[in-house]
Amino acid sequence: MAKLHRRKFIKMSTAAGLAASLWEPLLQKALAVEAYNATRSIKDVQHIVILMQENRSFDHYFGAMKGVRGFGDRFPVPLESGQRAFHQSDGQKIVPPYRADRKKSNAALISGTPHNFPDTQAAWNQGKYGFWPLFKTPYSMAYYTREEIPFQYAMAEYFTICDAYYCSIATGTDPNRIVFWSGSVMDPDKRAAGINCTDADSEPVNLRCWIKGKMPDPGYTYQGSAFKWPTIPDVLQEAGISWRIYQDPNDNWTGAMHGCLAFESFRNAKPGSPVYENGMRHWSLEDLANDVKNKRLPAVSWVLPSQANSEHPGAPSSPYRASNFTHEVLSAITSNPEVWSKTIFFLTFDENDGLFDHLPAPAVPSYNLDSTLAGKSTVDLAGMYFDNDKDDLNDTEKKRRYIDKRDTISGRLRPWGMGPRVPMYILSPWSKGGWVDSAVADHTSVGQFIEKRFGVTIPAITPWHRAVSSDLTSAFDFVTPNDPKFPVMPDTSEYEKIDAVSKSLPKAVAPDQPSKLFQEKGSRFSRALPYRLHCRMQHHKADNQVQLLFENKGSKGAVYHVYDMFHLDRIPRRYTVEPGKSLTDEWNVSGNGGAYDLEVHGPNGYFHRFTGKLQNNEPTISLEYDHAKGGIAVIIQNNTTTALKGEIVSNAYNYGKPELISVASGNTVRKQRNLKQSSNWYDFTVKTGSGFSHRFAGRVETGKHSVSDPAMATEI
Repeated sequence: MAKLHRRKFIKMSTAAGLAASLWEPLLQKALAVEAYNATRSIKDVQHIVILMQENRSFDHYFGAMKGVRGFGDRFPVPLESGQRAFHQSDGQKIVPPYRADRKKSNAALISGTPHNFPDTQAAWNQGKYGFWPLFKTPYSMAYYTREEIPFQYAMAEYFTICDAYYCSIATGTDPNRIVFWSGSVMDPDKRAAGINCTDADSEPVNLRCWIKGKMPDPGYTYQGSAFKWPTIPDVLQEAGISWRIYQDPNDNWTGAMHGCLAFESFRNAKPGSPVYENGMRHWSLEDLANDVKNKRLPAVSWVLPSQANSEHPGAPSSPYRASNFTHEVLSAITSNPEVWSKTIFFLTFDENDGLFDHLPAPAVPSYNLDSTLAGKSTVDLAGMYFDNDKDDLNDTEKKRRYIDKRDTISGRLRPWGMGPRVPMYILSPWSKGGWVDSAVADHTSVGQFIEKRFGVTIPAITPWHRAVSSDLTSAFDFVTPNDPKFPVMPDTSEYEKIDAVSKSLPKAVAPDQPSKLFQEKGSRFSRALPYRLHCRMQHHKADNQVQLLFENKGSKGAVYHVYDMFHLDRIPRRYTVEPGKSLTDEWNVSGNGGAYDLEVHGPNGYFHRFTGKLQNNEPTISLEYDHAKGGIAVIIQNNTTTALKGEIVSNAYNYGKPELISVASGNTVRKQRNLKQSSNWYDFTVKTGSGFSHRFAGRVETGKHSVSDPAMATEI
């Protein structure tokens, strides 16, 4: 792709009929600035600016956008009802996702929904899902298209969107912001000692960041005990790395936007100290712009929104008002081309409100009611659970104060996270061009990126998160970044007019008749990922069991989710497998008459479904991936005493008619497939006449960038 320089970009924009008024002149110039590329590495990044907004889920914002894992996902997880994840119930009827149409409803000002630990645990249902509208209200199923949020879509299409970025905790604002600013929601020393924290040393619901008082006089008063582990600003300060929080300390939603207010180092900070001066004083967007213009932007900066600019549903905010605020932040940090050429802007959301997202969050295994784990992990899980029990309380209901009384699927120990997906935009000269990055990430990932760039260690980040969560470097091209291609960025200045019109329209309620799912057709450029996952099945007839082997031959840990289609009333099992390691687990099938039907879900559309019967003569299927050329080989082994006949069926990507196969007793057949025409994506099923079926789908990673799933949204 040829270089697109600033002058050519402006000329092209004008030729396309854009009015100059759509852009502030400085922003026009800055978007065409080439990346600083002195070392061709992450070391070229001199500044990181971070904005965390409020309460939007990924499906709510981008489920309808092409080229991401949205409403056109062909492998949504199964529900106990027998339907799939998009068929959520309010307890009486199905409420699938519905469009909040800006022309017909108050789409800009949709109602807020429950978003606390008890209701989120109940809606997640330890991975079972099923009743999101019951615990989160039917408003939770609303979503936008590009017509409702053009600026948000444009940011994604100018730069990079992450479609596997999850909030860290399945609860509300404070817990997620505490993770975002420190790396953990629970005391890391207790976690390391294998102790599951209670609310005395963790934050399950909003408490510690909600302050009273004014700054600087008389100052804040705080709730709850102060946490003592170091925040990310503390780590940076100790390492001599500059940082600042740009905020109005008296207009930050009474402290809720500031995750560091839960910590002793900030609560005890005195005027004149680095923590107080950089993290507690009033630093405005004008100050940010001046720091950029004068080349004194700190190495790491956070921007805190006011309540009105926070993007929070049900508040005096909206996607339109917030897009104008975001535009102001971008205008400030791009006002000096030299500084912008060395800057990354991360924009994400603390949590999802109650807004629905269909992907099951990667998490440590849940506990069954018999205190057994539903799954396994190669990472030590001690201390990775919230202990809802209160030893000083005898009242059973009070002991369950953080668990909805209808939530009886598990006991008092609950996984800390992750929670539902939230949007993450990455705007920088190294992430231009409309990419999607599908590496699993969460709020600890921003901290890990800071670690990677500045050589520091954030001690509170858990080993489990380090194993599973991306450090976000996969989203960038630090080697050859200066060949961008820009779509058109819409104007944001009319937010007041749009909000006023929205107020006059009816509420954006779920329709009486379920709407059909919608997602734009098409792919987008997709970053290379570190996943090389292998799942195989073995039969153990003597024990009435089937065994799954979970392997990880990639460079990043991953979570496998397994749903037993014969027992969807049970908690799905989850398996965390680190690079170079493997796990096995067994399913007793005697209660099913020997039949089995297991679905395995993994990152970026990785999918297996094993269906058959233990007593039948069935082949053993294994896969080999050609990570150099992007091909796949299907190995069909017949260990039975009779010949087996079957077929290999292409379920997508137009790989021709079913191919008949015949495997003599004791023999093995190998079938190779080149996946060039589908950009290394595959979806095949091996079937035999006995009812055996093994379907496998995903993308073969070659270490090279590719495109998103070409079959996304083709079945809706």
